[in-house]
Parts: sequence; structure tokens; C-alpha cells
Amino acid sequence: MVHHPIKLIVGLGNPRPEHEETRHNAGFWFVDRLAQQLHQPFRNESRHHGLVCKSIIAGEEIRLLKPKTYMNRSGQAVSSLANYFRIAPDEILVVHDELDLEPGQVRLKTGGGHAGHNGLRDIMSALGSRDFHRLRIGIDHPNDRNLVVNYVLGRPSKSDREAIDSAIEEAIDCLDEIVKGELQKVMNRLHGSR
Repeated sequence: MVHHPIKLIVGLGNPRPEHEETRHNAGFWFVDRLAQQLHQPFRNESRHHGLVCKSIIAGEEIRLLKPKTYMNRSGQAVSSLANYFRIAPDEILVVHDELDLEPGQVRLKTGGGHAGHNGLRDIMSALGSRDFHRLRIGIDHPNDRNLVVNYVLGRPSKSDREAIDSAIEEAIDCLDEIVKGELQKVMNRLHGSR
């Protein structure tokens, strides 16, 4: 099944410098790396509460978004940009850190719940829909619910960061297919690795 082309790729993270290297910012790491490969700068768009980068991928005009709100208010930026450019939820890819996957794993998913992820929860609420696509970047779990907050706001080890970076590269290699809506093909490739 081919889905609608993707028009908006949102990386989730927290905007302040002290959060830059933390696990919760894996979504930012992804869109930063992508913008670098596309040789396109992010520009501050305060009316959309975020940093926005525009480019062409697989023949489609795409916007990359880094919300400047905190994680738990990500929906404000996503809904502002989506409403302004008339982008439907199923034309949005949200890239985020995933506790239930090991570093080095990356998975593509459409719809579903938020599994306690505050960024996803707020985007669902702001869009009034859960029908957007997610690229889940594994950061592993601290094995204790009470440690999750400090864990996601901590830095990964050097080897974990290298594994996360290589998963990001692998996902970026699939981006043309993701943008074209050939999601099953990408799932087969990403989910078959590791």
C-alpha cells in the first residue's frame, strides 16, 4: 500500500543548549543531519514556534521542523505549520526517541498510541489525530520506570551514540521511499536489520 507523500518531517527534542546531546533529542539529531546532507539551513519561524528548513526530496517539497517549544508542547509548532500549509496528519513524519528499542535500531510506524511519550501525546492532541507516521529511534530503557525522566534527559554513552548515529544514517538512506509513501518497503528494510 502506498501512502500519501510526506510533506513535513518533524524532529522532536528540547531546544536549549543543555539538552542538545541528551537522548530525548534524537529527533533533532535526525533532522539536523538531514538538513546538513541537503545543504539547507534552518530558519527561525516564530509564528510557527520552531526552526524550519525547506528542501526537495524525491521530487516533493518538504519542510523539516524543530519545535522551539519544549517537548511536551511540540503539538503547538506541528499544528501551526500543518494548518498553515494544509498538510494532513498522514503527510507528516514525526521522528522521536524510543525507549522500547535498543540504540542502533530504528523503526517506522503509522498511527498508534503515544506510549507515554509527551511529544507524541501533545501532537495527537493538537492535530486531533494519531494518523501521522513515526520514525522511532532506539535509545534503550533504564529498566525502571522511575528512572525514565533522568535517563532520557541524560547523554548516551559513546558506543550508544555511535549506534544511534548509524541508525539515523540508515533511516536517511531510506528517505526517498519514505517521502514517496512507500512505507512497507522501508519497514521491510529497517525492521529486517539487527
